[in-house]
Amino acid sequence: MFYLPSYSPELNPDEMLNANLKAAVTSQAPNRRKGQLKQAAIGHLRHLQKSPAKVKQFFQKESVKYAA
Repeated sequence: MFYLPSYSPELNPDEMLNANLKAAVTSQAPNRRKGQLKQAAIGHLRHLQKSPAKVKQFFQKESVKYAA
């Protein structure tokens, strides 16, 4: 068990995924409708599902190695 402060996004691997998703979705052409944003997010997450090496990189940062 690891002690985490009450608010510590830099220690949470989920935040690495969120940052990656945000960067991927916003690097494309702007989404004009809610459905387009949803499709872009789902598409990127499906791409990550097929790329386990990329997901492993989220756990390589020194501050989140405890979770690997």
